[in-house]
Amino acid sequence: MKLIDKYILKRFLSTFFFVVLILLSIICVIDLTEKMDKYTKNALSASQIFSYYLDFLPWVGGLVTPITVFIATVYVCARMAGHTEVIAILSSGVSFKRMLMPYFVGAALIAGLSFWFNGWVIPNSNKDRLAFELEYLKNKFYFDKRNVHIQVAPDVYLYIQNYNNSVNTGYNFSMEKFEGLRLVEKLTANRIAWDSTKNKWTMHDWQLRKIDGIFETSLTPEAIEGFETNRKAKLNDAVIGGTALDTTLIITPKEFENDYRKFDGMTITELESYITTLKARGSTGVEAYEVELHTRFSSPFTIFILTFMGVIVSARKSRGGTGLQIALGFGLSFLYILFFMLFRTFAEAGSTPPQISVWIPNIIFAVISGLMYKYVPR
Repeated sequence: MKLIDKYILKRFLSTFFFVVLILLSIICVIDLTEKMDKYTKNALSASQIFSYYLDFLPWVGGLVTPITVFIATVYVCARMAGHTEVIAILSSGVSFKRMLMPYFVGAALIAGLSFWFNGWVIPNSNKDRLAFELEYLKNKFYFDKRNVHIQVAPDVYLYIQNYNNSVNTGYNFSMEKFEGLRLVEKLTANRIAWDSTKNKWTMHDWQLRKIDGIFETSLTPEAIEGFETNRKAKLNDAVIGGTALDTTLIITPKEFENDYRKFDGMTITELESYITTLKARGSTGVEAYEVELHTRFSSPFTIFILTFMGVIVSARKSRGGTGLQIALGFGLSFLYILFFMLFRTFAEAGSTPPQISVWIPNIIFAVISGLMYKYVPR
């Protein structure tokens, strides 16, 4: 059986990599054709375009890996069934479970490699891909959100009415600190501007009630231009203000940059850290990052489930020939994609928990595979 194991494993892996190569070649040609006008418009050199596709193709490869594994499994097993090799193996006393082993070994190798690439290697290359797309392929980004609220600490809330990312300036800024339901400190400014030389914010026409160290600023009269104290204020409601003040906040201009597929450029470790930060701030849009994180963990299991289903679908010799089984394989592949996209949309919209939605397609196909297993040739 070891000889047969090597035979099946070799054919399975070689077919998988061949299908990946074919798909990537087709996708590359289509993508290049669609984007050629933008490449020409931006006067990009051949080396720049080539470098972009070195980052683009691994990302696409990571996306299509589970489906490619399924197609490769169906093709290899259907060919073996068509040549009565499956019948010969089973007739020799080898059980169907035992015949599955080389497929699962191949699936394990691909799943491990895929998890490593999707978790750490591809996100690092995606940083360059995303930077290229934002620079040359996407329209110039303008931060157009108004009334931005960010929770920067458990009881501290930041507000900016509007922000101009072209000059890194926010308008009608305020930051409030609460103790329970009582407002105890409030910092306001007509505008705040990012000083890239100091890596600090400069607040203009600012006012602060009841100073607290969380604002991380020196409030000595010598350090503040136009420093003055509101002498009419009550002792427990002191107000100071000035025309300009450098301060350090927990946010930077990166918070207002284009977040187009930002999660693609994050490793698993970075995703976990960023999700924790977003939740601590009470930010919206956390679901998209949670979906991406859980998808990366579920993908290896998807590969095993689709490999199992692929063998079951194609192990029986069909009167319609190998083509019919391959067509069935493609049909099931697109059905899986449909389920995956559907439940991903639900999760990103907040309709269902991400950790559940991501696993539902796997559960559905695992159940279908289990039911189909009853009818495979023994």
